[in-house]
Amino acid sequence: MNKIVETVPNFSEGRDEEKIKRIVSSLNQHPTIHVLSCESDSDYNRTVLTLLGSPEEMQDALLDLVGVCEKEIDLNTHQGEHPRMGAVDVIPFIPVKNITMDECVGCAKKLGQAINECYHIPVFFYAEAATNPERVLLPNIRKGEFEGMKTKIKDPDWHPDCGTPDIHPTFGALAVGARPFLIAYNIDLDSRDEKIASAIAKAIRKSSGGFQYIQAGPAFLAQRGHVQVTMNILDYKKNPLYRIFETVRMEARRYLVLATSTEIVGLMPKEALVQSLDYYLQANKEAIKAKTLSHQELVELGRRYLLLREFEVTKLVEHYLEQPE
Repeated sequence: MNKIVETVPNFSEGRDEEKIKRIVSSLNQHPTIHVLSCESDSDYNRTVLTLLGSPEEMQDALLDLVGVCEKEIDLNTHQGEHPRMGAVDVIPFIPVKNITMDECVGCAKKLGQAINECYHIPVFFYAEAATNPERVLLPNIRKGEFEGMKTKIKDPDWHPDCGTPDIHPTFGALAVGARPFLIAYNIDLDSRDEKIASAIAKAIRKSSGGFQYIQAGPAFLAQRGHVQVTMNILDYKKNPLYRIFETVRMEARRYLVLATSTEIVGLMPKEALVQSLDYYLQANKEAIKAKTLSHQELVELGRRYLLLREFEVTKLVEHYLEQPE
């Protein structure tokens, strides 16, 4: 049985299209690695790749990707809305088919060691690969970002898992880990006031007393002219999209603000969409079950009920897994 792993490398360039093309083209040398999505955002100044392939071939592809980013990106001149500490900021391994979480942890640790040996970039292991409880959550490691990491990494409590306690002068540092499916979910507000987005993010995130398994913060999207509550849903089974979306809508009304649309960055499991659509179908007394619908029907209902913009069947992991070999 073939083992399949998904990885979602995030690199710190979302504006220079030619540079993004050069970075992504490094994957052309690895034809068995499937690039499922490449999503760049100029406000975040960040690109998120979603890759699918065998764990062995993924190692080589990611090592090459990091090497190209080390040449192309200098964080000393980088600015953007999204927190970052490295030219490639994070690489998670996610089990998809015939592979365990423990095997993904092994992949993360093997890649982290190889990156440090090849490019002298300090690597932290996070999530299921974390070496201590303080490193489980990525925001704990990333706190201070590239600029603050220059001194933070010298603290014995924050020495990297791979490498010496010095950041790479232009690349910074990198987090590599293993985790279940995480849904990167953003909610657009019809306001330019970042304080409103910040207050709503504070109301829903775990760290300030909100929902378990939710990380959230504010962002201003200059290109779109509005703010956004940006978040990671770490466990969609325990806190589904509909619950977060409806809470944000309710909180936004306090400020006379509407949630106008939402977006998924990267891919999501079909189960997460089905789970939320069943809530809306039941609330509207529609006598159908979401799991009986086609991918296209699910997408159309996602646009209707969750206000998902730029949402297509290609956002569903199963769209790729169910394709013929």
